[in-house]
Amino acid sequence: MRILGFDPGIAATGYGIVDETGNRLHHVAHGVIRTSPSDDFAERLKILYDACRGVIDQFEPEAVALEKLFFSKNVTSGISVAQARGVIALAAAERGLSVSEFSPTEVKRAITSNGRAPKNQVQEMIKILLNMDQIPSPDHAADALGIAICRLHTADYKSLEEKFGS
Repeated sequence: MRILGFDPGIAATGYGIVDETGNRLHHVAHGVIRTSPSDDFAERLKILYDACRGVIDQFEPEAVALEKLFFSKNVTSGISVAQARGVIALAAAERGLSVSEFSPTEVKRAITSNGRAPKNQVQEMIKILLNMDQIPSPDHAADALGIAICRLHTADYKSLEEKFGS
């Protein structure tokens, strides 16, 4: 199964593609889609949308995973992240892909078994799980790979739960 993970943002959206064959995970690609703050907001959303469609068309994932929106103190940035998430979800839906959402805690738990793991521990585990030579960068792309891995791990768990009951 091939999963495309997104770490959404209006200025920088990370993406990561992970394949699962049997019980092995394989890194396919990762990167960041950037928009310029000098562009009009609607234009930034269009750039993000077009780039997400391009990534989907190029890598042909079977499903998409997004980081859930997390509001801390800055509601304004949370709103722009929500709008970026909407554009990404639309691009996926247009291609008939299911979209799953995971909180940062769920991603950390899926990768390290600790929902409060520090970022460096999560990144090191991503490197190990994907048999990479070094920690993926930049951070947005590493986070997107983690979100894709979480989707794969969660899908396995849910399948077992559906088969054998909770």
